Amino acid sequence: MVRVIQEVEPTCFEHVVENPKWDNAMDEKMAALDANAIWELVALLEDKKVIGCKWVYKVKHNADGSVSRYKARLVAKGYAQTYGIDYEETYSPVAKMTTVRAIIAMAATKGWSLHQMDVNNAFLHGDLQEEVYMEQPGYVDQTHPNLVCRLKKALYGLKQAPRAWSDKIG
Repeated sequence: MVRVIQEVEPTCFEHVVENPKWDNAMDEKMAALDANAIWELVALLEDKKVIGCKWVYKVKHNADGSVSRYKARLVAKGYAQTYGIDYEETYSPVAKMTTVRAIIAMAATKGWSLHQMDVNNAFLHGDLQEEVYMEQPGYVDQTHPNLVCRLKKALYGLKQAPRAWSDKIG
């Protein structure tokens, strides 16, 4: 019997600083954020408010329990958003289980094959309609510490992120 020791996932940025495993995971995420032009650095206007952000860390495992990879995700603190100012509408796509069962039954009856699809960094593709300002993540180049991120695209944690993604694929 093989005993796998589960690695503890860090809970804050300070616990991962200078750790190459998590540094690589954050580099990977920052590359995706840069490639999708998620934000631009701007000076915050007086009448605007800025929301925070945080890194969330997850150790992904293979079926045998071994570590597959280290994943870092930058999440906006959407709970600080104000309805009518930072967002107008939320959205949560759901499918009723009876609908899923009906599709599976129809595919089985007709001999169709079903496929699953996963979109890497899905929410990062959704365009924002609102002006949302976020503090710079602790991992960015701090050559302009007085600037904030004006989000151009959705980021995990934003109230309107699921709606922006749904609009993009719809």
